[in-house]
Amino acid sequence: MTLPELPLSTPSLLFPAISLLMLAFTNRFLGLAAVVRGLHANWRTTQEPMLLPQIQSLRKRIQIIKHMQTMGVLSLMFCVVSTTLLFFDRQAAGQITFGISLLLMLASLTLSLVEIQMSGTALDLQLRDVKCREQ
Repeated sequence: MTLPELPLSTPSLLFPAISLLMLAFTNRFLGLAAVVRGLHANWRTTQEPMLLPQIQSLRKRIQIIKHMQTMGVLSLMFCVVSTTLLFFDRQAAGQITFGISLLLMLASLTLSLVEIQMSGTALDLQLRDVKCREQ
């Protein structure tokens, strides 16, 4: 089976998308880092046991974000390689690396979805705690 020719411009379309994703992932990482620092300082002064599960959850989320960023960077790298291969008229190799780039971006987005769900669950638990104290 032969695939249709992939134009040089196609992989180039992903450059801005991947860059924006990386910026969003970095912002999430920096936001979580600030929360972790605050919780850690709070835990050191109060030794409140309720903070430990929150810190553990944040640790997992940071690991997920690191993997999201890794997949995003690899996606961008494969996109660059694909563009280079297509530039030198290596269609088959360019198409394969572009496909790998798309799969890496899909993996990065999937991890992002997992992290967003974890974040929403953590916030919901926090809000339930406040609601229970009101009653």
